[in-house]
Amino acid sequence: MLENSADKPLPVRVISEAIGDYIDRLGAVWIEGELSEIKVRPGSSMVYMRLRDTSADMSLSIMCHQSIYKSAGELAENARVIINAKASWYSKNGSLSMNFKEIRQVGVGELLARLEALKNSLAAEGLFASNRKKALPFLPRVVGVICGRNSDAEKDVVENAKRRWPSVQFAIREVAVQGAAAVVEVSQALRELDADPEVDVIIITRGGGSFEDLLPFSDESLVRLASECTTPIVSAIGHEKDSPLLDLVADFRASTPTDAAKRVVPDVNEELAKITQQRERARRTITHKIEQELSWLGQIRSRPVLRDPLSMIRSRQDDLDSLLSHLTALSPQGVLDRGYAVVLTGDGTLVTQANQVNAGSQLAIRVAKGTIAATVNGVAGGE
Repeated sequence: MLENSADKPLPVRVISEAIGDYIDRLGAVWIEGELSEIKVRPGSSMVYMRLRDTSADMSLSIMCHQSIYKSAGELAENARVIINAKASWYSKNGSLSMNFKEIRQVGVGELLARLEALKNSLAAEGLFASNRKKALPFLPRVVGVICGRNSDAEKDVVENAKRRWPSVQFAIREVAVQGAAAVVEVSQALRELDADPEVDVIIITRGGGSFEDLLPFSDESLVRLASECTTPIVSAIGHEKDSPLLDLVADFRASTPTDAAKRVVPDVNEELAKITQQRERARRTITHKIEQELSWLGQIRSRPVLRDPLSMIRSRQDDLDSLLSHLTALSPQGVLDRGYAVVLTGDGTLVTQANQVNAGSQLAIRVAKGTIAATVNGVAGGE
């Protein structure tokens, strides 16, 4: 521990040398990354580069003798390499660099093996399971697009989507889609679009490329981020034969950027045709129903009781009149009307035999209209 205080501050030289001593204790380390900014200064035997992290916006200055650089064969920018380097601190200007003595290019075979192992690991976690897939919206309010800067993939998505649904809206994020910066920039764009409540679906797209060019879309951090998004994701990376891991975790894998455009918005002409078909089907159904009801009403109206509702009443009136005539003919009043009379004693007893009365008895004789009071003068017969 260096003794220091506000009253006894340490010189820059002491601090710089202390940093150098600490870094020297690190020793040589193996590092993997992507090469960028490869420079050979005139008159110098050294090659200066930057080694960038493949998943983060981070890099280191590295350098080596030209003979070491050439020993690895043709190394272009974005080549993935493994170096054995030792950190060097230049105390005079306070700069750090990594001086490496050995460099190896990571071959395609090794990358494929790593990719397969990562694929199996993520599949075992269930990140590619079908029950995690989210349905694409029928008509999104805003389509998020993550693509390269001024790329053909972007044009294909936008033009084909607008051709199908002219009023479709886009939220476009142009980013690096290959190289060391791709993972960082694509991830940031994905977070922004997923957080936007207006964006209903996100298309991640780029054109074809080499296996190495498409490696960012198999990066573990990006794949895990995509699996955590709440917004449905459509992957349209490369051509149909290409299969980055993003395709497996996405909610839908499109074969091309054009295919992605067709999947996220409906075709306005097809939808109008469907509406016309549904309207015609509804018209036919309603017309058929009306015709059925009219036919039923016609049948009902043709029945006698509805054609002449009073006929039922008249038939019942005739029955009542016949019954009334019959009852009238059989009623006592009818008998009286024919000239017969009913004889009653003073106490109202009906007289049916002559011996029921005696001479001098008072009688009431009921005729058709009124009653006659009479006195018996004599009785004859009766038995």
